This record gives sequence, structure tokens and C-alpha cells, in this order.
Amino acid sequence: MRQPVHTVYVPADRFDDGTVASYGETALALLDECAAVLEASPDLIDRVKAKLSSEPVEDLRIDFEDGYGVRPDDVEDADVRRVAGAGHGIRFKSLEPATRERGLRTLRLWLAEGGTGRVTLPKVTAVDQVETMVAVCDELGLPGFEIQIETPESVLLLPELIRAASGRCTGLHFGTYDYTASVGVAAPYQSLEHPAADHAKSVMQLVAAGTGIELSDGSTNILPVGERRADAWRLHARLVRRSLERGFYQGWDLHPAQLPSRYLATYAFYREGLTRLAEVDRAEPAADRALRDFLRRGVECGAIDEKEIPA
Repeated sequence: MRQPVHTVYVPADRFDDGTVASYGETALALLDECAAVLEASPDLIDRVKAKLSSEPVEDLRIDFEDGYGVRPDDVEDADVRRVAGAGHGIRFKSLEPATRERGLRTLRLWLAEGGTGRVTLPKVTAVDQVETMVAVCDELGLPGFEIQIETPESVLLLPELIRAASGRCTGLHFGTYDYTASVGVAAPYQSLEHPAADHAKSVMQLVAAGTGIELSDGSTNILPVGERRADAWRLHARLVRRSLERGFYQGWDLHPAQLPSRYLATYAFYREGLTRLAEVDRAEPAADRALRDFLRRGVECGAIDEKEIPA
């Protein structure tokens, strides 16, 4: 399974069969304006236009956690049944004591109703929460799950969490705002480029190195809407590029207006790298492996055509 360039969380009560198409239509309507702000080339615009027309969202998670809130059991059960067959992943409530019963109920019902896709385990604070997920995987045939890193405990316990996952952990996703708030960063300064956030993500990289576990950076809640959307697009594109350069090939998007800047920045990253192939010493095994991984990711997301890769 290829790693998506982003994850989009949509609260379950706001999701329907037209959600992905609606995101694509909104993004396409804004593409030319965003491209002008980012000074994108015509070739880049054409490629992103094709992407937004065919696959505007690579990884959608139907959210039953923060974005959904607390609702009566019968209401949440009904929403689970309604969305389970949509073919998208899920984020359920955390396995902390206050929400464990509801979280497991949602996950079990989602699987029983035919739910597929990636599964996010949020707000991990203890090893036993990961052990519970492994037991659920074994019991219900769930192939794996991703851990959301958004608490100090999850960073301090990361090696233990990965060991407890027994090979079931497929990804680590950074939660920008929960994490920075939990370590005392004031709201105006919470950002995925805050030093506290960078430290947590460095730990994620160290622990995941060589394991095959995929990493995802977090989000920015400065949305490209209203009069200052040009500034928000510039910020988002810069942060996407920053993450890519630091080895985080996936991030979160919170709004359809972020899709043009996500893809324009991502495609520019891969296409600029394509022009520098001659500078890479492929006789060095590590460099050659990194180059092959880079090209594969570029092809998978649509930034590079297979025929463009030199023999």
C-alpha cells in the first residue's frame, strides 16, 4: 500500500457520499488563484488539475474523536453504520479510561459493518492502550493501526509503544495542536514548526527508522479562507515543503482550500528533485536507495511520470 501525501479528517456527522467530490470541486475552483499566489508553472498547474480531478483526497479518515465530539450511543452507532461501507479509514475515541468503552464500541461496530481503510489510535498515554489494540487486531482480524503522537507520554514511551505493538503499528501521526498545548505552548505560537514539535518528530523518526513505519507530520489551522487566504496558502505551501525536506512525506489537511497548496508544494518538491538526478552519486548504496524511494513517491502521487525517470 502506497503512503498517501496527506490525511484529511472529516467528522462523521459531516461525511456523506459526496464529500470527496465536493472537496475536489472546491479545490479545483481555487487552484488558479492559489497557483498565482505561489507562482506555479503552467506544467505544475496542469498536473495538479489532473490530480484534483481524479483523486483530490488520497487518504480520508472518518472522525469519531475530537472533530465529532461526545454524542449519545445510539447516535454514534447510527453514524458508524452509515459510514462504515464508504471505503475510508477511521479515527475513533482514545483508549483512555473515560472514552475507552465508547472507542472500542465504535471500532468493533465499524469492523462488523464492513469498515476498511486505515485506523488511527489517538491520544495514547500508556502502553496498555497499544496492547489493547493488538488484542483487538488479533480478535477481529484488523491488520494494523496507526498511533497518533499528541501527548508527552506518547513521545517518552515511543520505543515501548512500538515494541508493544508487535509489528502491528503501521504509522505514527503527529498531532500539532494537542501536543504543543500539552507541553505548555501558548495558542498563538502552536505550530508544526515549533521547536517542541520538531523535537517530538525527531524522536518519531529515530524510533521508526528501519522499521517500515510511516511518518506523518501534523496540520496548520491557519486556513486559506477570507481576505488573508493568500498568506495562508503561502504558509501552508512552505510548511508542506519544510516537512518533505525533513523526511515527513505525509501531513494533515483540514480544509478543501488547502488541497491546491498541498499538491502544488508537493509536486514542486518532486519535480525540482527530478532535475537534480545528475548530482546524486548512485554508486553510494544509501544515496541510491534514497533516490529510488524519492522517485517512487513522486510517481505514486502523480508528480513524476515513469517515462521521465532516466534508465
